[in-house]
Amino acid sequence: MKRDYIFFIIPALVVIILDQVSKLIVAGSIKYYESIPVIEGFLNLVHVRNRGMAFGLMNRPDAQITFYILIAVTIAAVILLFFWFNSLKGRDRKLILGISLIVGGAVGNLIDRVRFKEVIDFLDFFIGKYHWPAFNLADSSITVGALWIVINIFFFSSSNDKKTD
Repeated sequence: MKRDYIFFIIPALVVIILDQVSKLIVAGSIKYYESIPVIEGFLNLVHVRNRGMAFGLMNRPDAQITFYILIAVTIAAVILLFFWFNSLKGRDRKLILGISLIVGGAVGNLIDRVRFKEVIDFLDFFIGKYHWPAFNLADSSITVGALWIVINIFFFSSSNDKKTD
């Protein structure tokens, strides 16, 4: 079981550290609302802030209750994911990486929310007129972790894994 904790904690810590360092670099080197082309017509580095959640949902500066709701939901999600991690047995251990990535991303954004009351976003992808809302490494980690879990549950679970004990 100790080994499982290592495989849970290390990826989460790496995500948190990389996320926070990248946001510090962006906040210190890119002006607010500035856009720096990295791959012309595809990727810019930007410095924007999001008080809401994914894709700018609930991003209203006057909605103080949103801040508290997002913090409470994030903490609850991290706690539930930790309980899920603790319940994993046998072949289900392949889900640890996905859970760890989600926890690391959630904590990375939670740190921003507590420190700044908003989250720093800086990756800005687009193709022509099609534009994806800016995001950060924490958001990417949450997405990759969720996809990892879905793929493992739906495509790599054997019939023995689905049986309940």
